[in-house]
Amino acid sequence: MADSNITKRALAAALRELMEQMPFDKIQVGQICELCDMNRKSFYYHFKDKYDLLNWIFDVEFLTFVQRHSRAKKTEQRIESIRDMCHYFYENRDFYRKALKIQGQNSFSEHFREYIMLLIKSRFSELFGDREDDFELNFFTDAVVCAMERWLLDKECMPPDEFVDRLLQLICQGADVVHQQLNEDTE
Repeated sequence: MADSNITKRALAAALRELMEQMPFDKIQVGQICELCDMNRKSFYYHFKDKYDLLNWIFDVEFLTFVQRHSRAKKTEQRIESIRDMCHYFYENRDFYRKALKIQGQNSFSEHFREYIMLLIKSRFSELFGDREDDFELNFFTDAVVCAMERWLLDKECMPPDEFVDRLLQLICQGADVVHQQLNEDTE
């Protein structure tokens, strides 16, 4: 198992290095293998294709992050977890900017959306119990993914603390306005 992770990490490092030099769609599996002195057979033993490798990088790095923060129960702790997540993306924004621009089947954008959906579904389940209707889940998933993509892809990407603070302010103000309007309508 240890050898498998060493090989996967070497391939991941090679892909990251190549993504600094050229667009993802120009990168070939042979180039990844050549950079870390491996053969294509080794690559395909571990990954289906370069998209699978890219998604594995995210899974390993982000899963480590999620596992560290999954015990957050209080709102304050959850906000700090979101803040830490945004710091992670901000520190790795060059990599994720390129990854988010990849389109098509097996793209990182789709993989990222699925992952965010699982996180939101887990939180919804805690708050509302299991629900049959996915309308709310899709709505909030799309909102989170779109906000993250816009933030990371912005040429002048604001610092993560500012991004989270602005989101929190928007959510709180929006909730207050809706609450006030509903109370006015019932009077």
